[in-house]
Amino acid sequence: MIFRALLIVAVGVLVSCSSLKNSPVLGAKFSSKWASFESSAMDNNSIVSLPPFERSPRASQVAVDEAIRMADSKLDAIGRLNPDEVTFDNTIVALDDMAFDVSLVANRTYMLKETSENAAHRKQATESIKKIDEWAVGLDYREDVYRSVKAFADSQPELQGEDKRLLDQTLRDYRRAGLHLSKVERDQVEKLRKELSSATTEFRTNITNAKKSLKFSKSELVGLPKAFLEQVKTGEDQYTLQANVTFHYLNILRSAKSEQTRIRFSAERLKLASDKNVPLLKKIIQLRALVANKLGYKTWADYRCEVKMAGDGKTASDFLMNLKRGLEPKWKAEMAAFTKIKRRETKDSEAVVNMWDIFYYENLYKKERFSVDAEQLRVFFPYEQTLQGMFRVYEEIFRLKIVEAKPDYKWNNQVTLHLVYDSFSGEPLGALYLDMFPRDGKFNHFAMFPLISGKQLSSGHYQRPTVALICNFPNPGKDKTSLLSHDNVETLFHEFGHALHGILTRTKYTRFAGTSVPRDFVEAPSQMLENWIWDKRVLDSFAVDYRDSSKKIPQTVLDKLQEAKKGTIARHYRRQLSYGLVDLGLHTLNVDEAKNVDPVKLSHQITEDVYLKPQENTSFVGYFGHLMGYDAGYYGYAWADAISADMATVFEDAPNRYYDKKAGMRLRREIYEIGDSRDVNESIEKFLGRPRSLEPFLKDLGINK
Repeated sequence: MIFRALLIVAVGVLVSCSSLKNSPVLGAKFSSKWASFESSAMDNNSIVSLPPFERSPRASQVAVDEAIRMADSKLDAIGRLNPDEVTFDNTIVALDDMAFDVSLVANRTYMLKETSENAAHRKQATESIKKIDEWAVGLDYREDVYRSVKAFADSQPELQGEDKRLLDQTLRDYRRAGLHLSKVERDQVEKLRKELSSATTEFRTNITNAKKSLKFSKSELVGLPKAFLEQVKTGEDQYTLQANVTFHYLNILRSAKSEQTRIRFSAERLKLASDKNVPLLKKIIQLRALVANKLGYKTWADYRCEVKMAGDGKTASDFLMNLKRGLEPKWKAEMAAFTKIKRRETKDSEAVVNMWDIFYYENLYKKERFSVDAEQLRVFFPYEQTLQGMFRVYEEIFRLKIVEAKPDYKWNNQVTLHLVYDSFSGEPLGALYLDMFPRDGKFNHFAMFPLISGKQLSSGHYQRPTVALICNFPNPGKDKTSLLSHDNVETLFHEFGHALHGILTRTKYTRFAGTSVPRDFVEAPSQMLENWIWDKRVLDSFAVDYRDSSKKIPQTVLDKLQEAKKGTIARHYRRQLSYGLVDLGLHTLNVDEAKNVDPVKLSHQITEDVYLKPQENTSFVGYFGHLMGYDAGYYGYAWADAISADMATVFEDAPNRYYDKKAGMRLRREIYEIGDSRDVNESIEKFLGRPRSLEPFLKDLGINK
């Protein structure tokens, strides 16, 4: 998952280190490794930087206020240009420069909002983000700036490549903001968008702040791994779990033998933040429908999908519905198998598999049908051993060197910093923070947060990126290592793929850097990298039993795991499709429908039709964070899966398969480095060496065309 603060605002304007000495990200003292990294970057005509993270709530407020003040000054300069003075550099490039400068502050403020240990700082950062988001909306309606941009466009400049794309997309964004409307109508849209921006930030913050502790006795937790129970034990016969911690939730749903335990925990998880967020979601849906209508779009989904590969909401919905129909026979067969096990286990011939049962009986089915107990594989995946193993794999195929360094500052003691070099030339490529374990008040999912974007600076130097992975893997116990599941390792390889996408960029402009590609493509390169952890040769390079290094995962176990994955793939995708169709269902409403919608009722109807009947008195949409940022875009996971399955064939057909350096460098050159500086369809075809195909994806799903 990619998390962006406001890197995408309507005109792409988010400020450039116009000169090296004025850069706000230079000047701190760091370790010798960092000093060497910095010096080597200068030798390669580039800059590497770490964010000067604000240490107090007041500092964040001041930083944002100053960033806005400086940006306004630069906008004023653009707006003062006479028609005969406008050039590409002082209008279109100047907007991208300003975007870069503001993003330096906005991105780190957003990350502090999600990660700071100081609740007051998180609260202030939230208010600062609301302020900067509202300001960003207002950029679209600076008529003086638009006059200068339009004056340059009207001069019919002869631009090519990335320059032409920057102009075209800037003009497109002004159109999508409603600059063609009357002043009265524009003012209405601007007001609505500012209200919407504030509401979406509040929705996300409510999710981050939502917490619920649940206490259980040992008898209520029969079936859970011993190592997990040791982590959550808080008394003689008391175990305290957090409904807001994802790996607690998954452990209960997959392993707790007691149905009442699963019911109780699931209910609390699916009610998190709902008291505040359900009414807020209704308001957000109404605002989105109204904005789309005023801008000339039938629905919010059409507005959002216009700039994605799908193009409109119907194409996205049709894609998901076709998958739903194609998976129907397999879905029914899987559900019949799960139901059979539940009826046998409960001795109830009428028992049905409920929402809180599905993971548990799927897990039992895998153990019985495929002799797979994924929990037993944790001994092969100690966190640090797995992390270093993944580094070595990616170093080899992408021609990289990854070195740990000591940062001058980190917002939590468990945070680590890693420097990424090109292994052939020695060129520094970027920096990566890892914040990998859960704690109170922290973002509770898995995502890559951009901090400093790649960009060609006016000084002639290239600003190399800095990113952060914010994850929630199992916490190490006292004097014990964190043991990852095979699913966790898959997530680790996926998220690091996003980090590479951010770090390896070579685009001229911030707007196109790294992961700033269409949302229905952005997951594809990372989802493709999940294939690596199913390969015996890759796993043997690092997956050894931490208690006995001579033991590795047998091929027969991997084969069984793969069988189990394919044997329950309909369950996986029907759940994913339910999320995607709920998202689109909420965003394909016209203005009148949005006024009357009950988002919980509608989401429950769709979920029951596509997947399972939702649990009574729950409202998962209030905790569905993807509705903000991925709104009308959750379909993109399945859409990107189809692309990633096709992309994976390049490695599968290569002489050295998943270690093939030629294929790896092609991915780096044609996808990661390019970002959105050209049409993503062209990038995909250049990587594939042929037109795209759905065949590999449908084959994986067992669907015949």
